[in-house]
Amino acid sequence: MPLRLPMPRAFLPLRHAVFRTLWLATLASNIGMWVQNTGAGWLMTSLDPAPLMVSLVQAASMLPVFLLALPAGALADIIDRRVFLIGAQAWVLAMALLLAVLTASGSLGPWGLLALTFAIGAGSAMNFPAWAATTNELVPREDLVGAIALNGIGFNLARALGPALGGFAIAAAGPQAAFVLNAAAFLVLIVALVLWRRPVEPRGRIPKEHLVSAMRAGLRFVSASPAMRAAILRACTFFLFSAAVWGLLPLFVRQQLGLGPQAFGLMLGVMGLSAVAAGFALPSLRGRLDRSGMVFWASIGICAAMGILAASTHWAPAALGMLLYGASWIAAGSTLGASAQLAAPGWVRARAIAIYQLSFFGVMALGSALAGWVGGRFGVPLALGAAAGLGAVAAVAVRGWRIDSVALAPAAAAPAPAPEPEAPDPALRALLGEHSGRVLEVVRYCIDPTARDAFMAAMQEVRRVRLRSGAATWRLYEDVAHPERWVELWTVESWTEHLREEARRTDWDRAALARAAALHRGEEPPEAARFLNVVP
Repeated sequence: MPLRLPMPRAFLPLRHAVFRTLWLATLASNIGMWVQNTGAGWLMTSLDPAPLMVSLVQAASMLPVFLLALPAGALADIIDRRVFLIGAQAWVLAMALLLAVLTASGSLGPWGLLALTFAIGAGSAMNFPAWAATTNELVPREDLVGAIALNGIGFNLARALGPALGGFAIAAAGPQAAFVLNAAAFLVLIVALVLWRRPVEPRGRIPKEHLVSAMRAGLRFVSASPAMRAAILRACTFFLFSAAVWGLLPLFVRQQLGLGPQAFGLMLGVMGLSAVAAGFALPSLRGRLDRSGMVFWASIGICAAMGILAASTHWAPAALGMLLYGASWIAAGSTLGASAQLAAPGWVRARAIAIYQLSFFGVMALGSALAGWVGGRFGVPLALGAAAGLGAVAAVAVRGWRIDSVALAPAAAAPAPAPEPEAPDPALRALLGEHSGRVLEVVRYCIDPTARDAFMAAMQEVRRVRLRSGAATWRLYEDVAHPERWVELWTVESWTEHLREEARRTDWDRAALARAAALHRGEEPPEAARFLNVVP
């Protein structure tokens, strides 16, 4: 009887066929993207070797995420994600082929390279939130964290293989070869997406959200979610300073080490392999460190890596620095990404992830450009050293912002947190819909004055629940003549938005509402009512 070895924990999500197919196709497209980035960065050192222009290649590839992530996330939440993903890949394929043709014909200048790099980055920006939100559809919940980590491993495996492949392609046939390889890789992903038979979502009684209102709902959710805000802040402080390596690595290899494109690709490959190895070690590390601790120590590690690079003039210590950089990058990046995904419910997941990605890609573009400016004025070693020192200070400063999810304890034997209001009067039903105007919702509580502090604390979380569910405004009033009487008021944009509130609430949200309602005094539950704005 053949001996079956257990599958490593990191590979368990690959048991699911659709996830496995799309993961492999995405791996191919990520390899192509790193080949593209390597070719673009090296081509700019020939077209215009100024440090600022070289660093702008990385900025141009990341800036579209800052500009397009939120509308991309909203679209991925309100239209078929499979169709959306196919369209994004087709755009990248077309831009990569155009870049290859212009490079081969000698018609491409430095600003043209930046423009097409930006266009390719725009396609990737449309893809990122949709793909991240799709992971939850492809694996069961028990494999979700592993699937998120495996996506990070795949990304870093691509980073290990792509730059090395790009370096050799450039040396053998010029930068245009790197751009052709990128186009071929995205064709693989398009085929996989076309073959994916995504289940048709049942058509609900509530209309689909519109783009602008969906974007507003996503922003309100993130602003009212402490876990999302903490993940975004920690990501911004981490990526702002660590982006210096991405902006300066081509010049570091060419000027400080005096090496060629093969060495540039291999340096990136070393970093990627280190990230892959660290990805396999993360499950055991998570048993010893919580998420916040993992990000802190990874931040310290990446700052130490940048310090090593700043002092390196030989490839050996530089390779050691890249090893530490890659391991720290995957440890922080995958932990922060998983925290962001787990903090967002399904209805808003793509938008929340998009805002998270908007934030850290934006600061990466800023950090890369700033590092290029400092490198141009004061030299590459000083720019890397400054990023290392400031990054360590920032990591200590934000250490108190916890990204670990804390479950809300359910309220035992609590009355219904939001009693069902009376049905709308038939005479007004014709006014209720997407264009009804704002709806005011009211809940009246009777609270024992001795429980005032406990009620105020409970209502702070209720406020966040209402805002996360779509409230445009929220207020709490206390009766000055009868301190036991309280009125909670919040508004939503329309009657349709009001109908979406309950579907958007999680079990944690309902538990928070129940804890507040449990403090209500009286035989009847809190009184709820809804009012339609009839005066513009």
